[in-house]
Amino acid sequence: MKFDARVKEVIELLDENYKINTKCHLDYNTPWQLLIATILSAQCTDARVNIVTPGLFEKYPTVRAFAEANVVELEVAVHSTGFYHNKARNIILCTRALLEKHNGEVPSDIDELTALYGVGRKTANVIRGNIYNIPSIVVDTHVKRISKRIGFTNSVDPVKIEFELMKLLPEDYWIRYNSQVIVHGRNICLARRARCEECFLNHCCPKNS
Repeated sequence: MKFDARVKEVIELLDENYKINTKCHLDYNTPWQLLIATILSAQCTDARVNIVTPGLFEKYPTVRAFAEANVVELEVAVHSTGFYHNKARNIILCTRALLEKHNGEVPSDIDELTALYGVGRKTANVIRGNIYNIPSIVVDTHVKRISKRIGFTNSVDPVKIEFELMKLLPEDYWIRYNSQVIVHGRNICLARRARCEECFLNHCCPKNS
């Protein structure tokens, strides 16, 4: 199968099986809540973050509440998400910057977002895609793994993968690629043992082409 035809078929099969799903897998009500939830999701499952954030957002109901939080108390609140020392510190510094530089609002500009503590391109693109509907590709562990397995990239660097996928995929597909691939990665294309015999993309993988 020619490469361009394989890309087209993968997109069509993902749409067919997962519909045009762009739902974010993190729970939130406001842009700043999604920002904090995404910071917490580093090296942690969305499911665990969604368990932590309801109580967290009740304890700290505003950007200012996070900015003025006691770091030790915040560490306790986010402990179960892992790397809690760095995450608590980054959240406090990030929300302080939101107040000082952005009037408490979450910016949409990629450079302004990545200038915030604890915010890399992955987190920035989650915000841009889900809050501002700006075409963005989020390279998380599922996107990285599955994109490599189906031959869309040979890179291991998330930034390189992001730009390779931007060239490869239609712009109007960027946002939903992440959402669909997350579902596929959780249910079929597992990290430890891919269920190739159940996978509707099996024939699209280079090893089976």
